Amino acid sequence: MLKGKNQAFLEMNTEEAANTMVTYYTSVTPVLRSQQIYIQFSNHKELKTDNSPNHARAQAALQAVNSVQSGNIALSASAAAVDAGITMAGQSPVLRIIVENLFYPVTLDVLHQIFSKFGTVLKIITFTKNNQFQALLQYGDPVSAQHAKLTLDGQNIYNACCTLRIDFSKLTSLNVKYNNDKSRDYTRPDLPSGDGQPSLDQTIAAFGAPGLISASPYASAGFPPAFAIPQGVHGTLTPLALPSAAAAAAAAAAGRLGIHGLGIPGNAVLLVSNLNPERVTPQCLFILFGVYGDVHRVKILFNKKENALVQMADGNQAQLAMSHLNGQRLFGKPLRIAVSKHQTVQLPREGQEDQGLTKDYSTSPLHRFKKPGSKNFQNIFPPSATLHLSNIPPAVTEEDIKMLFSNNGYTVKGFKFFQKDRKMALIQMGSVDEAIESLIELHNHDMGESHHLRVSFSKSTI
Repeated sequence: MLKGKNQAFLEMNTEEAANTMVTYYTSVTPVLRSQQIYIQFSNHKELKTDNSPNHARAQAALQAVNSVQSGNIALSASAAAVDAGITMAGQSPVLRIIVENLFYPVTLDVLHQIFSKFGTVLKIITFTKNNQFQALLQYGDPVSAQHAKLTLDGQNIYNACCTLRIDFSKLTSLNVKYNNDKSRDYTRPDLPSGDGQPSLDQTIAAFGAPGLISASPYASAGFPPAFAIPQGVHGTLTPLALPSAAAAAAAAAAGRLGIHGLGIPGNAVLLVSNLNPERVTPQCLFILFGVYGDVHRVKILFNKKENALVQMADGNQAQLAMSHLNGQRLFGKPLRIAVSKHQTVQLPREGQEDQGLTKDYSTSPLHRFKKPGSKNFQNIFPPSATLHLSNIPPAVTEEDIKMLFSNNGYTVKGFKFFQKDRKMALIQMGSVDEAIESLIELHNHDMGESHHLRVSFSKSTI
């Protein structure tokens, strides 16, 4: 690592391996903890190392990666220490895990399936603290904990959500009294269940949620699909797996759990009904549904203008949009959203009467999620009265923005610029309904100085 330069050198085992990696990352943008990184050949032929503590830690990291790559995941602590020429003295085998952006259930069994790929999991305790789902997980040895932390920290369990934040715990051992859906001691199957047992419904919710687990060539081997390893680049992990075959992977995951007969819809087309035909347009639906995914096409039905078809980029995004928008009021009427029987939204034939009710947005520059690893994936929230504003020009004042919203008929109840970045702000509307309508009307509003306002729902309040 080069101090203060945000750069590092990495020496591969062979020149061929280095070539393979550089070639791969010319077509795939590498993202590390939501930060895009760049890879190129160095002028140095060999790295010279020293005996500093930093070098010892680097050796431990390399040992972890190499053991995962070779399939020797359950390597014992003593063997790893001999191989790397270091000791893991003082490091805890217990990890503290926080799951951020928890849009879908993460159960104890989900955690066990993921973390057992890196060593023997002895005990797990799950709990909620500070409104965050957390867990303590104990491995059989500290090296396994090191493997897991190195590989999984910052990864998503499902596409675009359920992000793992992992640290070493100060505890060296966990005391588990009950085997149930909150805690488990895998060395003591005789423990009582206490207050509750994990139900099949919870397991289905975790693994069978439609369209959430993405496909990967390693799914059949039991790798969690969001941690997919690209073919041809052994041992490299991607932060987000490809979502195009999400339904098949979800079904495969359910099959591994012995859950059969689950119908997992992977359709990207949604049927939206109970619309206000006097107010709703294709552009309006494009902006609203675009908060939760990239909208490709919208069709308001010619003879039933209370109904529309919305085609998202994939089934995963369709499920996100449906889960967050179903039941929300749009122009005075609650939306009714279901997965459509149609696989695509057909464009009108040449000469066919359409009245502008069908629009193709597949190449729209307003797509929020077209960049892999975009931070927008981490900021998907349900509709709320508070909106997050960004891309505000430096010359625009609080009063300017309040006037923009109030002049369009919306009640402004609060406003606050971000202290460290005045390009962003929070604005509170009079209701969730007003927030939805103002987002539709003012997202991409021209603020001058080549700035277009970006509007999304916020999890914060003012």
